Amino acid sequence: MADKGKKVARNAAGPWYVDANCIACGLCVEVAGENLELDWDAGFAFVKCQPGEPKQEAALQDAASQCPVEAIGSDG
Repeated sequence: MADKGKKVARNAAGPWYVDANCIACGLCVEVAGENLELDWDAGFAFVKCQPGEPKQEAALQDAASQCPVEAIGSDG
């Protein structure tokens, strides 16, 4: 489970976030690329924009469920 106390600073404001446990594997961006982006230099993914439609919300939920280190979470 993602730790909301360890959110990466680049997350867009809102309920979805990536925490510092991210290993930049890229899986989440493949699943939810409309909302997630990788920062290769920093070595983590982040929420570049919060979901604006049900399709994006579902993609983020799917990405969270597939994350190998459980680094994607939602406060909402």
